[in-house]
Amino acid sequence: MQRLNPAPHPSASTRWAWTGAGWGLALALITQAPAHWLTRAIEHASGERMLLQDPQGTVWNGSAQWVLNEGPLNIGTAANMARPANTTSLPTRVAWQLGPRLDWANLRPTLSATVASACCTPHPVRVDVSPMWRGVRVQVSDHTSNWPASWLVGLGAPWNTIQPEGQMQLHTTQLQWSQQVGSEQLQGQAELQLQQLSTRLSTLRPLGTYRVRVQGGDAVALTLDTLEGSLLLQGTGQLHNGRMRFSGEASAAPDAEAALSNLLNILGQRQGAKSILKMG
Repeated sequence: MQRLNPAPHPSASTRWAWTGAGWGLALALITQAPAHWLTRAIEHASGERMLLQDPQGTVWNGSAQWVLNEGPLNIGTAANMARPANTTSLPTRVAWQLGPRLDWANLRPTLSATVASACCTPHPVRVDVSPMWRGVRVQVSDHTSNWPASWLVGLGAPWNTIQPEGQMQLHTTQLQWSQQVGSEQLQGQAELQLQQLSTRLSTLRPLGTYRVRVQGGDAVALTLDTLEGSLLLQGTGQLHNGRMRFSGEASAAPDAEAALSNLLNILGQRQGAKSILKMG
């Protein structure tokens, strides 16, 4: 009877070759991960209100078209097909660079991203994401950026009715958001100026320039005031435990009362020459 010889064991050099190939493949997948892996994650996290279309490059160094969307895909009942909601995109692509770094001040790892778009960011904006004990912290670098007001139309109501035109200038100072053990907190300051704002609801153009200030803390404070213009807006609000409360008023400059009467009726409840603004 013929005796069968056992299969030869792979040599050490063969095992090392397969191990090296495995590590090489894993490293290639990590370093060359396609950009759409990141864009899909962001779209899912935002409930599809933020879309990054036509992604190019990798997760670590890529670009896409930044689109605001009023919500998830709507389902057309007659044709039983998905149809996209209203969307608006920035005039230029947004580019990002993503990579790990060590936060030496707090001795913890940080995922750092720089984001830039030719239309809107004179200098790249850095966003740092750091782990915390049972939570996470997101910090935005101090910066000034400019965004088209018409971009907001993609978010749906009330912006698709207002159809704003003008420029939005955003300035942040030590702005950071943290979530820990089920609680959220915003620290720092953000100021948004709505410059030379116009709307299709009024023939008077522009209506004015307005400033919204957000001050972080245990209860986030919000203030609205008018820097210049015929439509006068003012108000204060507070964001606490995820709930927004705001009260204010809108009125017209003496020489613009007739031209702004219909707009004041739309903005809130009329009380004489004023319109009362309420939220929450």
